[in-house]
Amino acid sequence: MEQRGLGTLVLSRLDNVFWLTGGSDCHVGLASEQAVCSLVVTAEQVTVVTSNIEAPRLRDEELSALGWPLREVRWHDQSIASVVAELSDRHGRIGGDTPAAQRELVDLAPQRYSLLSDEVEAYRRLGRDMGELLGTVARELGRGESELRLAGRMSQAMLERGITPTVLLVAADERITAYRHPLPTARCVDKLAMLVAGGRRGGLIVSLSRLVHFGPLPAPLSAKHKAVCEVDGTFIAHTLPGARVAAIFAAGVEAYRRVGYPDEWEYHHQGGATGYAGRDYRATPDSQETVQPWQAFAWNPSIAGTKSEDSMLATPEGPEVVSATPDWPLLAVSAAGRRIARPAIMVR
Repeated sequence: MEQRGLGTLVLSRLDNVFWLTGGSDCHVGLASEQAVCSLVVTAEQVTVVTSNIEAPRLRDEELSALGWPLREVRWHDQSIASVVAELSDRHGRIGGDTPAAQRELVDLAPQRYSLLSDEVEAYRRLGRDMGELLGTVARELGRGESELRLAGRMSQAMLERGITPTVLLVAADERITAYRHPLPTARCVDKLAMLVAGGRRGGLIVSLSRLVHFGPLPAPLSAKHKAVCEVDGTFIAHTLPGARVAAIFAAGVEAYRRVGYPDEWEYHHQGGATGYAGRDYRATPDSQETVQPWQAFAWNPSIAGTKSEDSMLATPEGPEVVSATPDWPLLAVSAAGRRIARPAIMVR
């Protein structure tokens, strides 16, 4: 705010509210990017502005430890904008993370890139839980189960651990080859299933994918999955603090070429920075960003019919995958002088 000459900053985006409150859950609509409150930040204090519907829960269960004043607005007869104007510092410009009249739009994502120590530990715990629960669903899925049923089981497993589902993709058999983002359908699994999950807890988001095959793994599928793991391992191995994201992307594209699938990167985004958003940005050949210490990334390279994805931290000691699944079969990949373990296709 000082650098931008802002006297007041109004935060209403869910990712920013999660971040500034230290993980307080201020959402209601699962599909909404907006919090159910706004944080009005001045040099003196932070004031929470919300409706009389949300105020009791936020006051009692989410924000009590912060000690911030909470301003209630009747849901039907007073504009939050007028309260924000009343609370704003009259001597400086107003900034905000959503478009609004008389506000300068501010992107706070770069302030969130380097996770603090408590955020790192929370991210590791979330990663462990996501890796474990998706592994359990994968091990228990049966032939003949529908994609919709599997999505429901993934969702249930997340909610039981206090995790809000943000992505639920499931594909059976040839749908894995046909679609890079397979929304679940009534189609039932015969031989092959792919489970893709994103989950949020305390504002932080972890993403991962796993594949299961019934019966002996066909040689062409095995070779294709080994190839996509080589690409994924390359992305992960190069994701180090200080690395240029465009250079990491170039290394991944070169890995696609090296394993014999030079054009596959064109058909699906490869992932990128994550943390308080599913992707803070998607990496491209023209990315201008640089990897920050303790920044979270989720790479998700795919080759038609298979995919490899986990969430990781770029630590000063090297890449740390946080969403590994215990006792899952692994493929070892060598890239950039490192050995990276990637999930194989589990054969049932």
